[in-house]
Amino acid sequence: MKAIIICVSVHHGNTKKVARAIAEVLGAEVLGPEEVEVERLRDYDLIGFGSGIYFERPHRRVLSFVEKLPALEGKGAFIFSTRGAGPAGLYHRPLRKKLLKKGFRIVGEFSCKGFDTVGPLKLLGGINKGRPNEEDLRRAREFAEGLKAQVEGGMDYA
Repeated sequence: MKAIIICVSVHHGNTKKVARAIAEVLGAEVLGPEEVEVERLRDYDLIGFGSGIYFERPHRRVLSFVEKLPALEGKGAFIFSTRGAGPAGLYHRPLRKKLLKKGFRIVGEFSCKGFDTVGPLKLLGGINKGRPNEEDLRRAREFAEGLKAQVEGGMDYA
């Protein structure tokens, strides 16, 4: 199986930590959107899209990257994120909609809390110190094992 992870991790490296844990299991490379050779995406069996959540949305660099992609009908994809608070599923919605519009098949989604010092949280010293922690990274690796089993097992994950 050939996989790539496209990730934006801006403030504290939270999302990059999760990306590396997933990449370790999938044998994937982790790149920023600007580093990806779009024409080579067809060569991958699975493409991951990761971002911190910024004001209830994935980072604009990830969203913009997906908007510019050609249609990749039936290509397997997964979404992951780190966030200060709130329900991950809701925050993934803008990215999920864009991926589905491009023809991707969403294999799965993962999110965990991450250290957050945005806005007034900075005055408080931030929230979720030490996150993602070892338990979060263990869960990310477990998530990746499930992705790998689906793709290598040829399961229909539409």
